[in-house]
Amino acid sequence: MQPRLDRPGNQEIQLDLFYSYGSNPPLYPEWQEYLRTWQPPTLIVWGKNDPIFPAAGAHPYVNDLSDAELHLLDTGHFALEEDGTVIATLMRDFLARHTE
Repeated sequence: MQPRLDRPGNQEIQLDLFYSYGSNPPLYPEWQEYLRTWQPPTLIVWGKNDPIFPAAGAHPYVNDLSDAELHLLDTGHFALEEDGTVIATLMRDFLARHTE
């Protein structure tokens, strides 16, 4: 994973993402209203041991989305790197059930 983090320009990209995160919370009510109103098919895959985005953050989505599918994996912040095959399987299954 480190070689990918060390790519030219990646540090600037990561810093831009980090600094822009503060603009998200004011938009939460609008996003929540969208989810409650439109109820899009939603797959939520979350690392239950993530210290940055704790598992408690996944549950409000289930409150807003009556048919949301939540999977709490025994992994941390780098869930794709740790459980990529499991996540890919969940995604394929979800898409097979929710696309024509």
